Amino acid sequence: MAQPHDLRRFALALPEAYEDTHRGKPAFRVGKRIFAMLSQPGGQGFMGLDQDQIAVLKLDREDQLNMAAAHPGAVTPTETYGHHGWTYVQLAALDDPGLATLVRLAWTHVAPKRLSKALAA
Repeated sequence: MAQPHDLRRFALALPEAYEDTHRGKPAFRVGKRIFAMLSQPGGQGFMGLDQDQIAVLKLDREDQLNMAAAHPGAVTPTETYGHHGWTYVQLAALDDPGLATLVRLAWTHVAPKRLSKALAA
């Protein structure tokens, strides 16, 4: 069962990733592009969802659909921006390897090609 600190650990282990905020929520970026965000404990989650254990990741559309099929109920395209790759992730419904894969896919989707190629090598 993954936790917010696991997402943070996986995200910050990636090249040139750093933590910032976006609309008052922890956001993880590479360059200036967001690849993951966490909801705030005890606060309002995303899009009115009141949950502490939810994250939003930016995935390639094909990765998003494949991961949603592989993890039903844990990985769901967002209602409004799902077609752009924004994806809800129920952290507690995933194990560490599953979350690590999702975070890496999100980072790869927004990272500069030079970083993606270096990580793949």
